[in-house]
Amino acid sequence: MTARTPGSAGGGPSATQPSLLLGFPEPVRPDASRPEPAHELPVARVCVESPLPQLDRLFDYLVPEELSADAQPGVRVRIRLSGQELSGFIIERAETSDAGVALQPLTKVVSPAVVLTPAVARLAAAVAERWAGALGDVLRFAVPPRAARVEAEYLAELAASAPPAPIAPPAVGDPGATAPKDQAADTHRSVSAWAGLQRGPAFLRHLAAGGSPRASLEAVEGYGPNGWPALVAEAVRTVRLSGRGALVVVPDRRDLDRACDAIEAALPGEKIVRLAAEDGPSQRYRAFLDLLAGRSRVAVGTRGAALAPVRELGLVVCWDDGDDLHAEPRAPYFHAREVGFLRTELEDAALLVAGHTVTSEVQRVVDSGWLQSVSAPRPALRARLPRVVSTADSFESSRDPFARIARLPHAAWQAARDALARGPVLVQVARAGYAPSLACELCREPARCAECSGPLAETTGAAGHRSVACRWCGTPATAWSCPHCGGRAFRRASVGALRTAEELGRAFPGAVVLTSSGDQVKPEVPDSPALVVATVGAEPVAPSGYAAALLLDGDSLLGRESLRAGEEALRRWMNAAALVRPSGRGGVVVITARDHEAVSALVRWDPAGFAARELGLRRSLSLPPSVRIAAVTGSRSAVEGYVRAAADVLTRDGVRTAGPVPLPAPTGTAAEDVAWQLLVFFPIGVGLDVSRGLRAARIAQATRRGSEPIRLRLDGADLL
Repeated sequence: MTARTPGSAGGGPSATQPSLLLGFPEPVRPDASRPEPAHELPVARVCVESPLPQLDRLFDYLVPEELSADAQPGVRVRIRLSGQELSGFIIERAETSDAGVALQPLTKVVSPAVVLTPAVARLAAAVAERWAGALGDVLRFAVPPRAARVEAEYLAELAASAPPAPIAPPAVGDPGATAPKDQAADTHRSVSAWAGLQRGPAFLRHLAAGGSPRASLEAVEGYGPNGWPALVAEAVRTVRLSGRGALVVVPDRRDLDRACDAIEAALPGEKIVRLAAEDGPSQRYRAFLDLLAGRSRVAVGTRGAALAPVRELGLVVCWDDGDDLHAEPRAPYFHAREVGFLRTELEDAALLVAGHTVTSEVQRVVDSGWLQSVSAPRPALRARLPRVVSTADSFESSRDPFARIARLPHAAWQAARDALARGPVLVQVARAGYAPSLACELCREPARCAECSGPLAETTGAAGHRSVACRWCGTPATAWSCPHCGGRAFRRASVGALRTAEELGRAFPGAVVLTSSGDQVKPEVPDSPALVVATVGAEPVAPSGYAAALLLDGDSLLGRESLRAGEEALRRWMNAAALVRPSGRGGVVVITARDHEAVSALVRWDPAGFAARELGLRRSLSLPPSVRIAAVTGSRSAVEGYVRAAADVLTRDGVRTAGPVPLPAPTGTAAEDVAWQLLVFFPIGVGLDVSRGLRAARIAQATRRGSEPIRLRLDGADLL
């Protein structure tokens, strides 16, 4: 799993003055009283909870006989290391140690509760290896902080000698059992949604038979009884009827609420565990223990739930894997989708990666045959989708010559006016706030703060008073002048949701205008006529679908400085368009953007074709996801030192580097404070060997005295 270091004297170059920086245990004094070793398996191998790279290994400690009964693999312990008392987990017990010297004894068993299962320990080790991170960092996500009072309620079930509590599948899955009338009707609707998908029924049959199929699901509707929550709920219900557990990972709290509601309706009376970062420590720990003790076999949560200890796991579901909320911003920077890939392999579970679009990462795996595509046939798509109109096509351009430059072209205004008679109209904008981006009126250069060079923005206070201040440091721009031309007037470089709502209120007098953005996100709106202005990802759901949707600021999304700008824009547009009624009921979507492949894919509703095209282009350029990428960030001397430490890895065949180069920094930043970055590209086939080498080089550099820290990040979606 990891290299081991004995918890003993003689573990390093300085036995009398050990250094925590170097990661050497405190020496055993010759006159120290030695506890009696455990009669069986007297050596405990411990993973220390520490952010230091040099402590990313297993340490051998002596198990005293008095602690032997409680010191089982998976329990929390306290140990002494370099004069400090630290926390850790026992990974395994052994008969002997290869240290050859006396071992330090365990200081304390924090609790006899086995909170780290062997399956999660294997998964955590695989995650650490995949992302070149520390095992202790992964365990920080896998096992939440202890709440002693909550744990006391579960202690009997969590004791190492106690078997997991059995839990039977729902009664409706028994042969000959009859579901209640209302539940049978709900099940019929969900099965009908899967029945309209190519290879959908086969996936469910395989799942029900106890198999482990793997599929990429292209969901159509985002609302109503056939929406994506119903599809996910039916898959979860099917795997539960086979007697196995299920894990569903979603990007945010709104999707979490919708998924939980659908699953609870599909499995009435069964306990569904919710796992969210916003929950308090006690609530999170209680949910964790419900799964650990076997009181529940279904977990639904955000990205951290990917490591949840679901017993007898039979299905892993990842919804909307392209959402950047699935990527953990802290070390080891894992992605929930990729953790799902690892977990299905390690635990022989089924996998369902679902979304309205297909990411290039998933398309690569579909092309390999590891995942099967499940999607609706073209005739079904035409019957279930709204009509999509692009204001940049030749027909609309000939009707409205100013359509390409107007923020609300005539076609969009006309569609909104007609749809307001039938129901709510969704207006998707790129940014929150009033005027989140300002520029100089004369030279059009972006307006920057004189204090920190942050972007200036116009905001509206509670009393309606507007002011201009820095979005980074909050300094008011009362005496601002442009450093390029000396101008003192602003112009709005972009318009936010609040400003858009204000403009639409004037364009449609008498219409109800609602907003959903920032801290005021609405989960749902009624079916009554209204203009609903929402930022990307904050679109409320209308129970019967929107009558129309206007997708504004398309060029702003496509113009982002990102390799994934087109892919991300299409994902956001399709997520919004999926909330609109089918064309047979008058549903229409108007997209305002220039001619682009993503716009064409939206009009055709062809996410898989767009993903295949993107993947082909990136293969020709040897860019992710056709290859893997690592970023090394730190001071210039630290990055250059890491390059020397990792020379054997960086010079391998197929591995190429870019940089190091300085990263953008605020004006006035001292040269020694500027961060530098090195990018490393390497083939997927040797990815595990390279990630191991990069991880080893990071540990080797950290053990050198006087070395500066570096950040090692693998496969970040925002690196290019």
